Amino acid sequence: MKRILVVEDEAHLAEGLRFNLEEEGYSVQVSGTGEDALKRLLKDKEDFDALLLDVMLPGKDGFAVARALRAAHNYIPLLMLTARARPEDVLQGFESGADDYLPKPFNLAILIARVGSLLRRKTWLHGSNLSSTKPTRGADSSDTFRFDDKVFDFQNLRLQVGNQTLQLTLMESELLRYLIQNTGRPVSRKAILADVWNLREDTDTRAIDNFIVRLRRYIEDKPSQPRHLITVRGLGYEFVPFPDKKAAK
Repeated sequence: MKRILVVEDEAHLAEGLRFNLEEEGYSVQVSGTGEDALKRLLKDKEDFDALLLDVMLPGKDGFAVARALRAAHNYIPLLMLTARARPEDVLQGFESGADDYLPKPFNLAILIARVGSLLRRKTWLHGSNLSSTKPTRGADSSDTFRFDDKVFDFQNLRLQVGNQTLQLTLMESELLRYLIQNTGRPVSRKAILADVWNLREDTDTRAIDNFIVRLRRYIEDKPSQPRHLITVRGLGYEFVPFPDKKAAK
């Protein structure tokens, strides 16, 4: 039975979520604060399959909890719940490490579907188990993309850089996938917002720049002098898998 931790300080909402999720066959535990959730997940190392995390919590808010989990290499599938539904808030949720973001009030059927989607992912492994993972030899499959000494595993959201393996968040992976799919042509920040995050409002695009900086730290030998993920002035960003070949043309 899949185990879910619900972090919600409003008791009636927490119990409502518990009841409906248990009706779907899940085992559900409830925490009322971010501090308690972090204790259970990081210190006590309780085993849960997914986390439903409210943003507006007393003490540490949901953003801080998500950042703390990801900083500790805990990649539990995380659905963030909040009444703050501005595009800027959605992006902040993704930046903090959330895998999905559902504004309140939400439709119960949509919540159940989102939880099911998270639980179907076979990709979330603890960072401590990744260092021994080796890239698969041979031709690329539909699940991997190779460039230079790097291998991006679409299915497992892992980036192999030399002998190091990095676990990406879902949003980092979706952005890298999108850039790879558009190899050789610039994509605008607005296009990224629309196509990756499904945000079509007039949103501050600086959040995109923060994600780009993060990806450069992963894939560039010198992030301040990018060769794979370059800025196209006035347009956006372009992914270049083999910069030496491009320069030789």
